[in-house]
Amino acid sequence: MDAELARWLVSPQAEAALAEASSQPDPGSLAAATALRRHWPPGQAAAVLTQAVLRRRAVAKFGDRATGLFLTPDGLEQATRADVARWRADRFRAAGVRTVVDLGCGVGADALALLDAGLEVVAVEADPATAVLAQANLGDSATVRCADAVDVADELLGEGAAVFADPARRTAAGRTWRVADFSPPWEFVTGLLAGRTGCVKAAPGLPSGFIPDGVATTWVSHRGDLVEASLWSGAGEPGGRTAVLLPSGEQLDAGERRDTAAGPVGRYLHEPDPAVIRAGALAALARLLDARCPQPGIAYLFSDGAATTPFATTFEVLEERPFDEADLRRWVREHGIGVLEIKVRGLDVDPAVLRRRLRPKGPASATLVLTPTPSGSRALVVRRLIA
Repeated sequence: MDAELARWLVSPQAEAALAEASSQPDPGSLAAATALRRHWPPGQAAAVLTQAVLRRRAVAKFGDRATGLFLTPDGLEQATRADVARWRADRFRAAGVRTVVDLGCGVGADALALLDAGLEVVAVEADPATAVLAQANLGDSATVRCADAVDVADELLGEGAAVFADPARRTAAGRTWRVADFSPPWEFVTGLLAGRTGCVKAAPGLPSGFIPDGVATTWVSHRGDLVEASLWSGAGEPGGRTAVLLPSGEQLDAGERRDTAAGPVGRYLHEPDPAVIRAGALAALARLLDARCPQPGIAYLFSDGAATTPFATTFEVLEERPFDEADLRRWVREHGIGVLEIKVRGLDVDPAVLRRRLRPKGPASATLVLTPTPSGSRALVVRRLIA
């Protein structure tokens, strides 16, 4: 989409076309395209139908607000979930920030949350069409400047202003996980954290070697999905590593780096939230639960007490068996297991392949956990506990 089409899309002249596109049962279908082209040129028809498709998809991220947003496919893919954006805005506000410069605002998802939190926002977006859509989303509450963040950062980051950056992780070839391909450049945005309050959002799998010294790093899990890592300056313990669970807001600090003691299978097995694992907070969680891991580097925890925690899914261990495929196939057959969940860590096993080989059939269901232990590889029959 070019900027001219984007300006038409957000104008009053497009309202009727948007309404008709939204009313289509399947706005991505040929029938919908044919219907819209009876009244609007092909480019405009395609633009409003794309909005209808994206808005329906965006409800998962933005709830009811999605129906009034202007989106792009890339912008929606990279946009922060509403709960996460709200958590970040609240953290800025708690740090005493009044103004945030959003460098690379995309369609404005984070900027909207910052405005909702009562903060002043200065937004920058390099792509002209996306900047038009972001301005429409933010309304009169903020101005979106169409510019390269590298060119305007020094000008906009005045005394007292905080910075937020969510570098674009997409190239002409598609989505990229190479830090060298981020835009604005990774070294540039992380350099802006020095001496001011700020946050840089990154993919949750960000290699630790790309985390600068002196920043706090938070891994965020939203309803069990690990969604991002964020690097903070001026709003956390320098060098700290924290797991955050949303929407509850529960936090677990990794604390001092240490190994988790290993030991035998216990009555209870705890599967840590992925944010805990990425934050390196397994040892901290083990101390909370008085638990041990089956082997160093294996992210399961065993305890003898029935402690539960929001930072892990807890299972009761019903049976401990050797990890032997013939034995497991016999066990599945004898118990009439038709629905079989298999969890694996530390073993070279594809759960989907193993499930087929075990040939589950019957009315019962079960969960198996496969893991190395001090006594060798084990298959644990477990029952999920509801906290």
